[in-house]
Amino acid sequence: MLTVHHLNNSRSQRVLWLLEELEVPYEIRKYERDPRTLLAPPELRAIHPLGKSPVIEDDGQVVAESGAIVEYLIDRYDTGRLAPLPGMPERLRFTYWLHYAEGSAMPPLLLKLVASRIASAPMPFFARPIARKIANTLQSTFVDPQLALHLGYVDKELTPTGWFVGSAFSAADIQMSFPMEAAMARSGMATKLPHIAAFVKRIQQRPAYKRALERGGPYGALG
Repeated sequence: MLTVHHLNNSRSQRVLWLLEELEVPYEIRKYERDPRTLLAPPELRAIHPLGKSPVIEDDGQVVAESGAIVEYLIDRYDTGRLAPLPGMPERLRFTYWLHYAEGSAMPPLLLKLVASRIASAPMPFFARPIARKIANTLQSTFVDPQLALHLGYVDKELTPTGWFVGSAFSAADIQMSFPMEAAMARSGMATKLPHIAAFVKRIQQRPAYKRALERGGPYGALG
């Protein structure tokens, strides 16, 4: 049976959701983040050398990286319901959003998270003003403008149908769910992004999304 190595509060929640949508049987091996560092435990390195999640095992294959896992599962288990078939006009757009999610959308969101943690981290009193100034300058001069650029672009792309590929829900929406949920939580722009806000609300009502949460545990798009 397919196994998902699932880290709490992480991107691997998307893999559980996709498997629920595909109705593929699977088992979960759960791992907990270090409460101080929020990093994955070293046990994950026994599955994959980088010790990251998500990772799946299926018929002796070990597959890491969210986008690669989505492509693998779609190629093996989907029949055209959650992705345009190869050769269809919308297939390129589908592939684009699979890779945009981690390659373009997540970096500024992660920088936003890191900068906010630097600004609030415990440190000697004499270093605090310097650290806060660096963090605030990073956010105001680079992170926030990049977030505004990318999220404005994504919000506009969702305008025609509310989905990322064509007029129907697809695995690209699952892949884009993590950065979009993180954007609603971290960007401070939620009220300015009506189509992203509606997208997040819509996906969270899907029965398969809810089943994945029941199996994976608490999740806040923080990983």
